[in-house]
Amino acid sequence: MGRGRDEASAPSVRLSDGTAARIVRSAFGGGWELDVDGTPQSHVDLDDPTHLHFEYVARMGAVIDRLRMPRQPLTAIHLGAGAMTIPRYVEATRPGSRQQVIELEPALWDLVREHLPLPRGAQIRVRIADAREGLGRLPAGLVGAADLVVSDVYSGAQTPAHLTTVEFYREAARYLAPDGVLLVNVADGAGLAFARRQAATIGAVLENIVILAEVQTLKGRRFGNLVIAASRAPLPTEWLPRLMAAGPHPAKVAQGAEVVEFTRGARIATDGDSTASPKPAASVFDR
Repeated sequence: MGRGRDEASAPSVRLSDGTAARIVRSAFGGGWELDVDGTPQSHVDLDDPTHLHFEYVARMGAVIDRLRMPRQPLTAIHLGAGAMTIPRYVEATRPGSRQQVIELEPALWDLVREHLPLPRGAQIRVRIADAREGLGRLPAGLVGAADLVVSDVYSGAQTPAHLTTVEFYREAARYLAPDGVLLVNVADGAGLAFARRQAATIGAVLENIVILAEVQTLKGRRFGNLVIAASRAPLPTEWLPRLMAAGPHPAKVAQGAEVVEFTRGARIATDGDSTASPKPAASVFDR
């Protein structure tokens, strides 16, 4: 009953599509959650920004930890950031990093900025724009300079179709340094038809790919999140044991022949035939 009272009085805003965004206390692991239309979008622990509660975010963090030398600042671009979980993590683990965030909803950013403020002194620039349009307006000096580009864009519980295409990923990849890494959060369910198509599409732009997921999710037996890490440069094989050990468990990292098999027969998504990610059943987010 206390949880219900907390949610009823939670700070909230109405977004441009009519959905409601709220910041509520997390019932799991402390901290706060950004909830959009019943879908938990982000978890933030202001006391410990390195606490990555959601499994797919923890997997993203494990990849970020492998970039450059430990504690070395990064140049990062975030397409969609919710409550800024990953930008906060980068700032906490790589002080002095230069980060650009593109967020569609000004009301959402205002809500987060007021109730979950960013660390003082963090070099995090937030630009209000559609992710794809915003990419075209980033400073020219960022082209070929980003160590990390993160694509984690959701409208409600779905990634919009125009942010799933080969044209979109080509634009995002323009900003990567020669050994920079693109990280993409892909949500899919039984059969993984959407995820297979996304892996094939990203692979048409950046030839080196690993896929991280919970074992049953990667087998297509349950709805869940898969993290695709891709680069022009080979992803070091010494990453894999560390990524597996970092969890969450049971974890699976697919590479090489496994990725080839995963994408076999999948069509590359284009601006002419792309689809939004599948909408999960409401039960997926039952608390």
